[in-house]
Amino acid sequence: MSALLSVSDVHVAYGKVEAVRSVSLDVSENEIVTIIGANGAGKTTLLNAIMGILPLKGHVTFAGENVVALEIEDRVAAGLSLVTEHRELFGTMSVEDNLQLGAFRIAKAVAAKSFERVYTLFPRLKERRKQLAGTLSGGEQQMLAMGRALMGAPRLLMLDEPSLGLAPIIVADIFRTIGELRSAGVSVLLVEQNAQAALQIADRAYVMELGEFILNGQAKVIATNERVAASYLGFQHG
Repeated sequence: MSALLSVSDVHVAYGKVEAVRSVSLDVSENEIVTIIGANGAGKTTLLNAIMGILPLKGHVTFAGENVVALEIEDRVAAGLSLVTEHRELFGTMSVEDNLQLGAFRIAKAVAAKSFERVYTLFPRLKERRKQLAGTLSGGEQQMLAMGRALMGAPRLLMLDEPSLGLAPIIVADIFRTIGELRSAGVSVLLVEQNAQAALQIADRAYVMELGEFILNGQAKVIATNERVAASYLGFQHG
């Protein structure tokens, strides 16, 4: 089966400094793939390049189409979406209006179904739909950022550090929802410093260091790797 997202030999540079080198990965339909690594490893840079925010050298195909030359809006229209770690909400607009912005490219009938889907995944957003986004808690803002991305009915949702700065109980809610997305037919590419939580929910994992993948495979296998355990999971094996 061909991959939904295929990234091949990608390089991303800031001026003369190469932040991502010779990176290749793929994400299949109904799959959660995570990229783990330390701060500054190049994880966010890679997601931004896939989304078209940063220029890259290499190949990126999505649903069989070469998307390297596409504008960000066209990648969104094709079914590729990114939730950045900064969330980028409109704080002076209501929850409902923020969600509506995520549906600007789709038909009203589809948008109505998207609202229903988002409110089912995030009941708290429905309760606060008239509330200003800027007055929400950090966890609620993360839910809103994810919900807004889902309004466009993406086939692949890329998430950059969704647990950042959130209380453990909220992190558990966010990761449970990510699992529900896979069941609903949305593939996920997850960048996450909380490696333990990411490896528990993912099907496959890539470990990134200094702009390169040093390891990849089934998430359960990666979680038992001694180097990964010592560096990212906070304990040593046996």
